[in-house]
Amino acid sequence: MADKRYGMLFDSNRCIGCQSCSVACRAENKVPDDVYRLQVRIEGPKGEYPQLVMDFERHSCVMCENAPCVSVCPTGASYVNQDGVNMVDSQKCVGCKYCINACPYQARFINPVTGAADKCTFCYENRVQKGEKPACASICPTGALIFGDLNDPNSEIRQALRQNTVKPKEHLGTNPKLYIVPNKRGGER
Repeated sequence: MADKRYGMLFDSNRCIGCQSCSVACRAENKVPDDVYRLQVRIEGPKGEYPQLVMDFERHSCVMCENAPCVSVCPTGASYVNQDGVNMVDSQKCVGCKYCINACPYQARFINPVTGAADKCTFCYENRVQKGEKPACASICPTGALIFGDLNDPNSEIRQALRQNTVKPKEHLGTNPKLYIVPNKRGGER
């Protein structure tokens, strides 16, 4: 078992849709225009006045433990590193798009600059390895993103997981390491 097992919690009740996380991701990872590693999708308003609500949904790699993108990669470019982070080795990637087609979360793309598959990596190589949080989690003004080691019972993420959380498309058996606190604002919908 890995020494660390990184994961993230997205609290949709705290998200205000400001896109700071997406902008920070783009800047930190030099993401080309017209593609993204992270996006906050906004739906709404929903409900009836005065009980209107906006829904915010994080769209990025969910760091599956049973990652379909890894198992279909013919070159080994898609892999899970020692800390449980799903990565892409752009030097090994041949751009076949198998991983893109296999991802049930539509979280991968071909980087138009490198020609290789690309996606969120929790800023592993440029931040997490140095003991820093991913760019998105470090910039979030409302604390909607909590990142940490799922193997550490004292980590902030483990404490936060005591809330009622869900995993995206959990029924697929991919075992994502992105947890979501469902939106409770606006009452029953």
